[in-house]
Amino acid sequence: MTKNNLVDALLVIDLQKGVCDFEWDGKDYQIYNFDKVIKGVNERIDQYYSQGLPIIFIQHNDEILTEGQTDWEIVDQLKSEKGSYFVQKKHANSFYKTNLQEILQRINAKSLEICGAQTQFCVDSTIKFAHGLGYDLQMVKGLSTTYDNDYMSAENTINFYEDIWNGRFLKLL
Repeated sequence: MTKNNLVDALLVIDLQKGVCDFEWDGKDYQIYNFDKVIKGVNERIDQYYSQGLPIIFIQHNDEILTEGQTDWEIVDQLKSEKGSYFVQKKHANSFYKTNLQEILQRINAKSLEICGAQTQFCVDSTIKFAHGLGYDLQMVKGLSTTYDNDYMSAENTINFYEDIWNGRFLKLL
């Protein structure tokens, strides 16, 4: 770990317009705690950027979130212009059939900080796979997000996963 709780690289997962804000059956939905998450992720981006450390934006790219379309774009409120790398994925696991591992090897990253959406899908899959690859992982508490589901509120889902990850897969700051 480096000073200020920064590690080798920051991974920002799927904070895209079509993930964070969408319309369904005439009703608008915004991902849980959007403003707080964006504020916290932007603070982390600023810290990594000021230290010259890589910031990697992961974008889901499929038939719904199509590259070049508005829903695929990173949300405007996020400081994506400070990104070092942009990785496209078609699976919840950010490593699956992407160039992420190649980028991390090229920059000699051994430790990663992870944040983004959605907690129980892409964030969880990426954390567990990165852990399996031997990366030292960390996350700032509350910097993953999701929606309410049929079983739990978004808040309970996030707390549930943070409890599973902490001390097993990553260090929760």
